[in-house]
Amino acid sequence: MTASLFDTAPDFDQPIAVLRHCHDRIRKQLRTLQGLAGPEGQAASIQERAQAASAVLRYFEKAAPNHHADEEDDLLPMLRATARGDDAALLERLAPNILDEHRKMEPLWAALEAPLRRIAAGETAQLDAAAVAEFSRLYLSHMEIEEGNIAPMAKRLFSDEQMTRLGNAMRRRRGIDGDAA
Repeated sequence: MTASLFDTAPDFDQPIAVLRHCHDRIRKQLRTLQGLAGPEGQAASIQERAQAASAVLRYFEKAAPNHHADEEDDLLPMLRATARGDDAALLERLAPNILDEHRKMEPLWAALEAPLRRIAAGETAQLDAAAVAEFSRLYLSHMEIEEGNIAPMAKRLFSDEQMTRLGNAMRRRRGIDGDAA
């Protein structure tokens, strides 16, 4: 058996696994962002800093908004339609906070975006370490709640048809063909 050299993403036939994979990628980009703001980022070459900043920008400008839309437009509404009893009560408590945290991430990202663009262009710019720390803290606690509550609930409650519907919506959002029947 040979090991893959590539970090392969799960298929959209497993939409909850795709969401978890997105969280793993967010964690990777947060580590890169923290590195850029720290001493190792200052010691890196201009080219290394530019590549790292470009990777962070690519992820948080495209993939992260798709991920948030997956949750806001599909996952949470489908859970609201399905959950009953204790699950519905938990969802009623958590969903507003999840949506509010998505809104709180936007201005934090906006504060980081301009210096990241300058770094990506090879210019000298500093990231605000406090802004990076707050952005990272918010994202990490947010993902912990989703992974500890929302994802297990969806895996337990969704039928195969609901999982297919969720996966297909995620595909369409990304412009990927291959909707299952």
